[in-house]
Amino acid sequence: MTPSPFHRVRWTSALTLAALGAGTVRARRRLRAIPVLPAPPSAADGLPRAVGWRLLTARGVEVDPATFLAACAHADREGLRVLDLLPADLGAERALGLLRLVDPGAYREDRLAEGRGAGYALLVAEEVLARAGLLWTGPDGAGPAGAGGREPADLLALTRRLKEYAADATGLAVAPALSVGRAGDPAGAVRAAELRAQGLPPGVLAAAQLAGLGLLTGLAVRQCKWGAAAAGLYWLQPYLVLGGPGAPLRPADLPGATAARPARSLGAAVRTAAAVLRTPADADAEADAARAAAYRAELVLGTDRFLEPRRTDCPWCGSRRLFVRVRVPDLLQGKPGRFALEQCADCRHVFQNPRLTPDGLEFYYRDFYDGRGGEGAGTVFGRLGASYRKRAEMLRPHTVDAPASWLDVGTGHGHFCNAARAVWPDTRFDGLDMGDGVGEAERRGWVETGFQGQFPEFAQKLAGRYEVVSMYHYLEHTRDPLAELDTAAAVLTPGGFLAIELPDPQSRMARLLGSAWLPWFQPQHQHLIPASNLRQALTDRGFTVLAEEHGPAHQGNDFFGAVALTTTRLAPDPDRPWAPPATRRGRVLAHAVRAAALPCFAGAAALDALRTALARRTDGGNAYRLLARRDDDRLPTAVGEDR
Repeated sequence: MTPSPFHRVRWTSALTLAALGAGTVRARRRLRAIPVLPAPPSAADGLPRAVGWRLLTARGVEVDPATFLAACAHADREGLRVLDLLPADLGAERALGLLRLVDPGAYREDRLAEGRGAGYALLVAEEVLARAGLLWTGPDGAGPAGAGGREPADLLALTRRLKEYAADATGLAVAPALSVGRAGDPAGAVRAAELRAQGLPPGVLAAAQLAGLGLLTGLAVRQCKWGAAAAGLYWLQPYLVLGGPGAPLRPADLPGATAARPARSLGAAVRTAAAVLRTPADADAEADAARAAAYRAELVLGTDRFLEPRRTDCPWCGSRRLFVRVRVPDLLQGKPGRFALEQCADCRHVFQNPRLTPDGLEFYYRDFYDGRGGEGAGTVFGRLGASYRKRAEMLRPHTVDAPASWLDVGTGHGHFCNAARAVWPDTRFDGLDMGDGVGEAERRGWVETGFQGQFPEFAQKLAGRYEVVSMYHYLEHTRDPLAELDTAAAVLTPGGFLAIELPDPQSRMARLLGSAWLPWFQPQHQHLIPASNLRQALTDRGFTVLAEEHGPAHQGNDFFGAVALTTTRLAPDPDRPWAPPATRRGRVLAHAVRAAALPCFAGAAALDALRTALARRTDGGNAYRLLARRDDDRLPTAVGEDR
């Protein structure tokens, strides 16, 4: 018998209740894990300031000298270089939001975790400020620019940035003597700014909050017992998490925040949504205007000039039996142009044809990994810590000693190297990339040395210097993958290891999802190489393939990526500088489409979780990894030769 709507609602209510209960227990557990500064000594005028530390505070926040010294002592004792001080009376909703984002027990050890805090007071070591370029020298000595009087959003953004410079030395602590008093609900623009400062999309979160409130209301009306229980748990959640004896935080607004939670949540979501619709996502209007003017000047000349003549043979095997595998526009950024990936009927190599010129690559890469899109790309890469560690651990069964030197080619901002230090703490990690991010990686300390440029250009300079070279999701971006393999052979020591990870063009999902398969990644991906082709190319260069993984390399984003690409295709970013100026109507439409896509994203995430479990079990993912050892002293004779 088909379940009635009554039964469906009951199960929905039960699942909602279970999810809220689990979230409440998790938040309570996380709250108990936040350390509390020990009781400071009695404050007295003239207390000396701790050497080497600076305190940055939000507007109107004052930290007494005793609390400052207690914070310095705690940071020194724990080996911290950045410490966010939580006011003991931190607002209830702000505290709940922080507990949703941060697991204090794992926060410090997670080298890629984003910096989080309350946005009121931040203790920072001077050397961290100096590496981040935030320390100035004035007539009164060195100090952080704008040490006091910041808006909370500015301090939240700064916390996020400084965590990158103290990847495993950033923490939080409750300061019992620090108080911010009872604060009213923030204006929509203020809340949106604070969410953006933390790398969170305010429009999406506001839509999700409204949808959640609507769901709870519907459940309470249609299924009283379970629905009312779910709604009641949401209502009481602030007190259940933050109330009771022994809680390290004592929000001044806890009674009011609990009693009026549904109304206050609704008001906050509506105000935030309205603010997002009124203003563009990027508040730097001057930079946006300059960027838009530059793009308009370039686009007057069209985009056909960015494509080379179409080639008639396969760049891998020379066969002329080619056919179009997929033809798509730029679904990543929505820049103008249309691109074709062709496949060789003989060796099954897939390549962009016609391919982009170097100027075309510069145009389509611009504002993706750096510039306007740099923050978003960093957020995505920062969530791949587990994958990075698995890549690094692939070497363990094949070596007794830790490698002394490791070069990560295509390192971007050095996220892999930063995470891999937890696996190989005694290894020197260097990085190489075309973008400016490699220099930032060096300043952060994520790589020891950053080389900027094309890998083949460094073949002679770096010859024989590295025990490991890694190319994770790099070869598919290159114009000539075979020349890159030649260079890797040249810079490795005899017996050195080459680790490669690539999208698998033979994945079943590539056929199922067609142009919406994310790893096509047009127009950035130039070559998609079947594993058999890569194995043969490595053998030809004196390598022995030691291991090959498909399931463990799976990127769990097939369905989610398809929804994201489709959503972007239907509703591209209204504020993108390469498009005409956004109108209010266009902005409303874009946000409406994205809000409507939220259930699709939720369903896609569930399908991806199932798909990932199957991929791990069957070793059939959408990507693969190879680990090879250079056993032959032969060196390629044509390093860098264009094919």
